[in-house]
Amino acid sequence: MNGRQLFLQHVAQTSPAPVALDIAGAEGSYLYDTDGKRYLDLIGGISVCNIGHRHPGVVKAIKDQTDAYLHVMVYGELVQSPQVRYAQLLAAHLPQGLQNIYFTNSGTEATEGALKLARRYTGRTDVVCCHNSYHGSTMGALSVMGDEYWRNAFRPLLPGVWHHAYNSSALIDAINEHTACVILETIQAEAGVIEPAPGWLQQIRDKCDRTGTLLILDEIQCGFGRTGRLWGFEHYGIVPDILLLGKALGGGMPLGAFISSSGIMSSLMADPVLGHITTFGGHPVCCAAGMAGMGALLDEHMIDAVAAKGERFRKLLVHPAIKAVRSKGLLMAVELDDQQHVMNTLSRCLANGLFSDWFLFAPHCIRIAPPLTITYEEIDHACATLLQCLERQ
Repeated sequence: MNGRQLFLQHVAQTSPAPVALDIAGAEGSYLYDTDGKRYLDLIGGISVCNIGHRHPGVVKAIKDQTDAYLHVMVYGELVQSPQVRYAQLLAAHLPQGLQNIYFTNSGTEATEGALKLARRYTGRTDVVCCHNSYHGSTMGALSVMGDEYWRNAFRPLLPGVWHHAYNSSALIDAINEHTACVILETIQAEAGVIEPAPGWLQQIRDKCDRTGTLLILDEIQCGFGRTGRLWGFEHYGIVPDILLLGKALGGGMPLGAFISSSGIMSSLMADPVLGHITTFGGHPVCCAAGMAGMGALLDEHMIDAVAAKGERFRKLLVHPAIKAVRSKGLLMAVELDDQQHVMNTLSRCLANGLFSDWFLFAPHCIRIAPPLTITYEEIDHACATLLQCLERQ
């Protein structure tokens, strides 16, 4: 059997029709299959590969760390320099109050840890969250996911979770003295790139402060320069109590984190001791890779051109079939008339060497979230190809 057949037979499947490209390599903005065909990657591993595939600094950091040690002990018991140095680098680029980092294996585990932390610190249980939100697929994260289609088959879920429309006054009104936390994506990604309305996040921040509620912002997709700032919340003049990171955090390796103040995070230290533990979270190789990735992002000034590159996409993506283009930097949704049009277009794009995807809660939109290192020439080629594929509808 070939690789695709083995994949379908032995790797657990999550959809009836996977793309099933057999990947032999990846470099920069491109994927290469086993037949040698090249694909311009417009999704970067779903916002993982912000600095491009196989950045040489990341590859070197991985090799150097494997020469030193791999796993040595459950997270938090030994001083492991890759964890410590990466935590220091993150803290140096975060506001006061976000100086204590708990590394996890993934973004969804960061969500789970943050929900536990909020309940432990406040002594409350209620959670306010949004329709059309995505925070991961484990049971706690699924409970705050904003779509009943994905939740219903796995009930019962966490009690005391209240969903309201993003940008609504109803969500603000729902925050009260029983609310442990509000959890939001700073910019809703899977809803098709929905930004907060002017002043809305500030109103939530004020209501949380008045009621003693913790504000959790999920920047698993929109962090690490994706929006044109290092952190998405920098656009809106607020700071969360807990920040969720993942995806690009590991430089291409699996890594997540929830970040807060020492005062809040210390509530996991006692009653019970070891209030949150992980075996592999903050793995030294992943932290070494992530630190090298963040270093490259900053040192090579990759964020500086994000807004202009996003604008280049917007300027070129004009077509009668395109209903709207919503974007913040290089996080973009290209809206068509329906899901079938999107799927047909994506199939034609793939045949023409362009790899893209759709959104969980906006299947009528094409996802564009390429490596931040994508060149203007590659943007021009991507847009020309996409427009040609739309014309064949």
